Amino acid sequence: MFSSHGPSVRELAAQALTSVERGYDLLAPKFDHTPFRTPDRMLDAVEETLAQREGSFGAGLDVCCGTGAAIGMLRRLCRERVTGVDLSAGMLAEAERTHGAEGRAVAGDRDGAARVDFVRADARELPDALGDFYDLAVSFGAFGHFLPAERPALFSGVHRALRPGGLFAFPIGAPIPPSSPLWWAVAGFDAAMRVRNAVWRPPFVMYYRTFPLSGVREDLRAAGFTVETVPLEQFGRQDGGAPRWRLVLARRPLAP
Repeated sequence: MFSSHGPSVRELAAQALTSVERGYDLLAPKFDHTPFRTPDRMLDAVEETLAQREGSFGAGLDVCCGTGAAIGMLRRLCRERVTGVDLSAGMLAEAERTHGAEGRAVAGDRDGAARVDFVRADARELPDALGDFYDLAVSFGAFGHFLPAERPALFSGVHRALRPGGLFAFPIGAPIPPSSPLWWAVAGFDAAMRVRNAVWRPPFVMYYRTFPLSGVREDLRAAGFTVETVPLEQFGRQDGGAPRWRLVLARRPLAP
């Protein structure tokens, strides 16, 4: 699962025994050499779907951007500004090292090119300075770090950051059937994390089965979004015909 440049078992254990913020600070220099980084295949599928359905955007926001896997995608989709937000200073330092200089160089070469900046912030408490500015917000692979009770604050903050008519887009996988070995693997992981958080402080919130589409759709609507989903056909369909992955498109309605 890990390349020779990735973290050791000891390093992963040290990460798991600290907080989410500190854990990702420790993991940041090697994060892109782990399977936790969002695969390019997923980024390409989301980019293709958004480009076909929506065209281009003005300003883009990557919520929980990590080391910036989605920044390149946003720069291709957005004409103005691209902002990455993350809680971990270590992850942001890696993102800035790669994409900040890249964005400044492109902006310097071409008038009107989207500039890239990064903001350290808790996604549950997005700064007011981000408000009502962005046309597109995305997030990849981060929702397991939020308990269901924290989703309303997360979604409300993204809603405030979007202009009227702005779009919040993220992929969500089909439920895993209990007959699959993967179901037992993720169930076992979640159970182990619950035990860890019951006996060890600070907690490390990371669960795989706390983000069902039904509850997510309800919380998005409560935050003021209209919600639709489209299949990510690049990942095929299950035996019963349901898509393996969907792209959630949550839109902040236009002001009346």
